[in-house]
Amino acid sequence: MKAKLQEIKERALAQINSVDTLEQLNDIRVAFLGKKGELTEVLKGMKDVAPEDRPMVGQIVNETRQAIEEVLENAKSELSAKAREAQMTAEVIDVTLPAKKANVGHSHPNTLALEEVKKIFIGMGYEVVEGPEVEYDYYNFEALNIPANHPAKDEQDTFYINDKIVLRTQTSSVQVHEMERGKLPLRMISPGRVYRSDEVDATHSPCFHQVEGLVIDEGITFADLKGTLAEFAKELFGPETKVKFRPHHFPFTEPSAEMDVSCFKCGGKGCRMCKGEGWIEILGCGMVHPHVFEMSGIDQDKYTGFAFGIGLERIALLKYEIDDMRLLYENDTRFLKQF
Repeated sequence: MKAKLQEIKERALAQINSVDTLEQLNDIRVAFLGKKGELTEVLKGMKDVAPEDRPMVGQIVNETRQAIEEVLENAKSELSAKAREAQMTAEVIDVTLPAKKANVGHSHPNTLALEEVKKIFIGMGYEVVEGPEVEYDYYNFEALNIPANHPAKDEQDTFYINDKIVLRTQTSSVQVHEMERGKLPLRMISPGRVYRSDEVDATHSPCFHQVEGLVIDEGITFADLKGTLAEFAKELFGPETKVKFRPHHFPFTEPSAEMDVSCFKCGGKGCRMCKGEGWIEILGCGMVHPHVFEMSGIDQDKYTGFAFGIGLERIALLKYEIDDMRLLYENDTRFLKQF
C-alpha cells in the first residue's frame, strides 16, 4: 500500500510539472483527487487493511494528498500568472489614442419645430388630437365643404385607396371627427402626416406634415383669430414679429385669409429670405364655414369658430433657414447633426 501511494504521488507530481494550461491542470486534479480519482480508490480499499495498520496507512494517504494539493496550488498560481501576462501582452492599450465618441441621436428638425408649436398652443389652453392617416373621402372632403367634382380636389390630386378611402390630404379631417363628438367648446390642434400627389422639389413633397387648429365656442369672432395667431407668431419668431392678413378663399372657412409675418431675418426691410418683400406667408385661416357646422350637427345660432392650417416643414425651413425641403428627408447625418 505504501509503495502504491508513493508511485501515485510521483506520477501526479510528474504530470503536474509537465502541463502548460489551467485546463490540463484541472484534468490532473480530477484524475488523482476527484471522486473517482486514484487516491480516492486507495481510500476505498482501507477496509482490506489490517486494523492495526490503518492509522499508519491513513496518515500516508493524507500526506500524499497534501503533497499533491500543494504542488497543484503552486502550479495553478504560476499558470494563472503566465496566462494573465500573455493576455496583457496581447491586449495592449494605446493610451495616446483618442477616445471613441458615443453617437447620440437627437430630434429631427421637423420634430423640434412641432414640439415648439405644440408648446405654444398648449400654453394657450389647446389640446393635441391625432387621427388616422387613411381616411374616408367624406371626412377628408365632403364634411369640409368640398363636394365631388370640386376644383379643390383637382388641386390636391389625391392618393386614393378606393373610391371612398384616401390618404388624407389635410389634418382637418381630425377636426371633423371632434366636431361630430359634440363636446363643445373646443380648442384643439391636429398635427400629423398628410399626402398629396406633388412633384418633389425644393418646396414640395408628396408626403409632408401639417398642424391644423380649430376653436369653437360662443361669441368667437375674427378678432379672436387674429389675436391668437398674432400671439403664436410672436412666440415662434420673436416678440417684434408683426402679422398681416390677406383675403383668400378656402372651401371650409368664410371669410378666409392667408397670414404673413414680418421677416424675422431683416425685420421687414427686405432680404434674401423674404425675397425683398419684408413679409413671409406662413399659414391659412378663417372663420368656420356655416355648411361645415351644419354637416357636423353644430348649432350655428349658438356657436362660431375659427380654423387655421400650418405647414410644419415650412416652419422648420424658415426657423432654421433651410433652403431645400428635400434635405429634411434625405437622412444625411452631415445635415441632421447640425440641429
